[in-house]
Amino acid sequence: MGRRVSRRNFLALVSRSGLSVSGVTILKSAASATTYQANERLNVALVGVSGRGSWFVQAIPQIGENVVALCDVNERRAAAAFARFPSVPKFRDFRRMFDTMANRIDAVVVAVPDHNHAVISYTAMSLGKHVYCEKPLTHDVWEARVLREAAARFGVVTQMGNQGTATHAFRRGVELVQSGAIGDVHEVYVWKDSGGSGERPLPSGEQPVPDYVDWDVWLGPAPDRPFHEQWLNWHVWRDFATGNLGNWASHSANMAFMGLRINSLWQPGSEGRIRVVAEVHSRTQHTFPRWEIVRWQIPARGNLPPVRFEWFNGAGAPGRRAHVEELMGKKLDWGDAGNKKWEDHAGCLICGARQMIHATGHNSTFVLLPSGRTSEQEGPPQVLPRGGSHEREWTAACKGRGQTMSHFGYSGPLTEFLMLGNVATLFPEEELEYDPKRGEIVNHPAANS
Repeated sequence: MGRRVSRRNFLALVSRSGLSVSGVTILKSAASATTYQANERLNVALVGVSGRGSWFVQAIPQIGENVVALCDVNERRAAAAFARFPSVPKFRDFRRMFDTMANRIDAVVVAVPDHNHAVISYTAMSLGKHVYCEKPLTHDVWEARVLREAAARFGVVTQMGNQGTATHAFRRGVELVQSGAIGDVHEVYVWKDSGGSGERPLPSGEQPVPDYVDWDVWLGPAPDRPFHEQWLNWHVWRDFATGNLGNWASHSANMAFMGLRINSLWQPGSEGRIRVVAEVHSRTQHTFPRWEIVRWQIPARGNLPPVRFEWFNGAGAPGRRAHVEELMGKKLDWGDAGNKKWEDHAGCLICGARQMIHATGHNSTFVLLPSGRTSEQEGPPQVLPRGGSHEREWTAACKGRGQTMSHFGYSGPLTEFLMLGNVATLFPEEELEYDPKRGEIVNHPAANS
């Protein structure tokens, strides 16, 4: 399929109401596209079936839904998934998939590199398809806002793939924070141990495009460039990835963000702006810093006090490990020797006036400090639903049973908040002031652009 519009205008075209994508008619509501009312199983298309996408190749059939289409731009990486479903239609280009069989698809799972999350998810929602999109929801702040608004406009069921949200521990932690059981919270610390790659030279020269890769579709809305195999190591590059703020903080910042109702700043009638500033090992235009510290100053939300929210990533972040350990009263295994504990390599510390919550990387386990308790029987009553897996919660909601907790109305603001940190690392030591309702940095035109 030839390119229908310039890459830079791709998302802009998709986001205009009433336009079609590659000739597919946009439907007005989810009900006009779904067939599960007559069929207990959802018909699910998987876009991205290698890497993280391989999880859904297993999970969707296991929870009893039909896989009716497979789409991946890299046929070599997708070979195992393609072989698992020999009779299921297969595509390289998601637009071709929708052109061919939109009326046979109820829901779509998007598990591709970060820079293509928004355009695929938007296209699916505009066709009335329910969408599960892996974290981070989008590559940048603006895309997150577009998807949040689109999900509401098209009336579909959505879920972002920060799977810890589905666990009992996560929901209990949110209840403890929201009820005030741990006291007023003025500080939050979130971390990842590995850091970024630091500056490195851009790939030079041009290599032949392998016959098993659709390079044009892989690039999607990113700036055009000749093929080079180094671009496929996409987690390194800002054009395609979101660093550990996207890859990990989507999990580890989640309990604090939800528990402290920071997302309320995006809601009608809210007031207040968020200030953010970053320190970095060095300013990296094309990659992510070896270490970074990002600090958000969050205003009061109703009767909740202002809170300082800090993220640090990488071994060199000055003094941050020692500070967190001092607050916790214990040592963590940061894994610098290569034999780290899973529960210590990423995490979150929510500092209440009476108790602290130390949650592990996916926020799927936690302990109260200093007591070390995790009991569901103590503290406030349960108010949040308890369910099964993150995927089951989504498919049940698609069928009209219950709601998702990481729907785009919530995960959109979470993603805006985190991706604002990536903007701050491009302008270190400069405080940025963000208006959540307008979606604008109001004091720094270059950062806002």
